[in-house]
Amino acid sequence: MSVEKNVVTNSFLNIEPIDLEYVGIKKDALQGEVAVITGGARNIGLGFARAIAWAGGKVVIADILEKEGQEAERVINAENGPDTALFVKTDITKEEEVKNLAEKAFAKFGKVDILINNAMNMRLNGPVLSSPIEDLDQSYAISARGVMLLVKEFVPGMIERGHGIVTYSTTQFHYCPPLVGGSIYTAGKAAATSIIMSLANEVKGTGVHVFCMIPAGVGRIDFSKLPPLPEGKEMPKLAMPGFDGLIPPEAGGAAMVYCLLHAEELHGSGIMINDAFEAMDYPYPNPSTLPPKMESRRLSDMELTLVFSNMGPGFKKKK
Repeated sequence: MSVEKNVVTNSFLNIEPIDLEYVGIKKDALQGEVAVITGGARNIGLGFARAIAWAGGKVVIADILEKEGQEAERVINAENGPDTALFVKTDITKEEEVKNLAEKAFAKFGKVDILINNAMNMRLNGPVLSSPIEDLDQSYAISARGVMLLVKEFVPGMIERGHGIVTYSTTQFHYCPPLVGGSIYTAGKAAATSIIMSLANEVKGTGVHVFCMIPAGVGRIDFSKLPPLPEGKEMPKLAMPGFDGLIPPEAGGAAMVYCLLHAEELHGSGIMINDAFEAMDYPYPNPSTLPPKMESRRLSDMELTLVFSNMGPGFKKKK
């Protein structure tokens, strides 16, 4: 039985109403599914959680931000009915806290079907030469160590039941201007992406489907909270293709739900969020800014494995 969805506007989380019917997703599309979302208390993680709940799933929000996490739980339960969401304060770098997350998730919902690895600290975004080594340690701790702890905690149960989805919010492979991901941030993300893509091969044929998605520029910036710019400087225009600004978290959530519904097809894949938008015929608010459609060539598994050996110009060809 579908639950009447309520609109929540009185929240400090800077959210907008969410509705996925406009992209053809039904309210019960994820009925009976339970998802754990790390970094799920705000921004795109919250967008994922709200969209999954809208589509009928239960959600467990894992985050170190207690105030935001409790509010995210309140919002989702107000939107979808009581006992839809559970917040568990979790530092995913600590094994005992990941185990506590699992215990509370299983106690509340009895199982976990979907694991969305989204947590990261955007402040760990500096260059190699000027960043303290502790920043790299923390980047790997959140991304690689955290992802592995979560995978080891939840995936065995998925394999046992022959049903599950694991995904990772990845990013560019390395620092590459004009993209915004810095060296330390992308190093941790690259390590976690390698773990996830290896996992895809390890669990192939078990009923557990694994993929990565690059969300790109998703967020809703409150410019009133930013420090004033120097005199004579203007705020740079932050706009993603097809949008007037950043991609709203609610749209990011719609893309994730669409990917979850096509997880078997996406197993072993890495995709951009725009790939999902295109597949779901997303109604872009500003389609005139979309680049011309280009057919991307998918790498074979062996090419992906050897991609490091194909970077850059290499040796000059002999005449």
